[in-house]
Amino acid sequence: MLAFWIELPFPIQQLFICLFGLGGGSLANYVIYRFAYFQPRPISPWGPLPEGVTRRWLDRIPIFGWFGLRREVRIHGSGFWVRPMMIELCIPLCLLWLYRFEVLDLRMLPLEIRHLEELIGYDHGAVPLFFTHSLLIVLMAAATFIDFDEQTIPDVITIPGTCLGLLLASLSTEIYLPTTVFREGVPYGGPTTFDSPWFQTDLDTLQTSGSLLIGILIWSVWCFALADWRWSSTLCRRRGLLRALRHFIQGLFHYGFWKILFALWFIGCVFIVGVWSVQGSAWVGMLSGLYGLAVGGGVIWLIRIIATWALNVEAMGFGDVTLMAMIGAYVGWQACLPILACSAIIALLISVPMAVLKSESVLPYGPYLSLGTLVVVFGWNEVWEVRLKDIFSM
Repeated sequence: MLAFWIELPFPIQQLFICLFGLGGGSLANYVIYRFAYFQPRPISPWGPLPEGVTRRWLDRIPIFGWFGLRREVRIHGSGFWVRPMMIELCIPLCLLWLYRFEVLDLRMLPLEIRHLEELIGYDHGAVPLFFTHSLLIVLMAAATFIDFDEQTIPDVITIPGTCLGLLLASLSTEIYLPTTVFREGVPYGGPTTFDSPWFQTDLDTLQTSGSLLIGILIWSVWCFALADWRWSSTLCRRRGLLRALRHFIQGLFHYGFWKILFALWFIGCVFIVGVWSVQGSAWVGMLSGLYGLAVGGGVIWLIRIIATWALNVEAMGFGDVTLMAMIGAYVGWQACLPILACSAIIALLISVPMAVLKSESVLPYGPYLSLGTLVVVFGWNEVWEVRLKDIFSM
């Protein structure tokens, strides 16, 4: 598939990227309005129809179809069509720019080896990196605008997105951000996985049963975190530990969602064992994705627990935890830490003035996680090679 893509003429590649971006924009709009948690709205031409309304096939054409849908302003409100049209316009343009940035100009590669790309055996690793980041941008766009609207991030985005990220990681380690790897003194471009020079881990240790148990443990904790569990400290103080534990267990199985999660956990464990049995780069990629899931989601989860305890109110939604876990599966655990720092700085610069001007006490954090991810990804050379690589090697 990669060889087929490389042989395509550049105009055909651009056409495919535009179609992919238009489809991704339409998918993002469908998810934004169809799977909103509190108030789903029948705005997307691919979703359910408003009562008493008919739509034409022309309405489903990306970007241009929204001009025809302006006739529904009495149902959805004035200017409802502007934002979804801009989403479908901006995503293809963003992907075209991203393709030039990552694939044509090789801006993701470290400066010291960028001009040696044909000699170092990078093997067009920028192509899977580009398509992975394109998918991540579509997922983050859907999560961002739902979070803006409702201060929630639905699991219908983050759960399939995380599973897809782990699947891509098992197919190719090239989905992870590149770094310089020296092999026999020769600089070589490769992904930031466990064979990077600063990560002093013998690859043979990654093939042991211990690494398999770590992978299954991470997957199990993630599936458990998605369950509808609630621990009542008040009940524990008033009625005792056993009563609180009984209430906790009953809550886990009160809704039928636990059956879906159990099936997801079981299938995921079987898949992890299967990839581990194959060994090689497939397992390195899978384990890197699981580490990214654990670090990204785990740090946000820890911040949520500490901030909630300190402020005595829910300080951060669990959707932010699942969103950062999904991002970690795509970028690896190394990039998660600068993303968290960058998103916090962006949130401080943007949300505090907004809170003062609008007198709002509840603000979404998912958009800042997404924006921090884009900043770190596009500035990877400056963030990693120049500033953080030596720190991580200590």
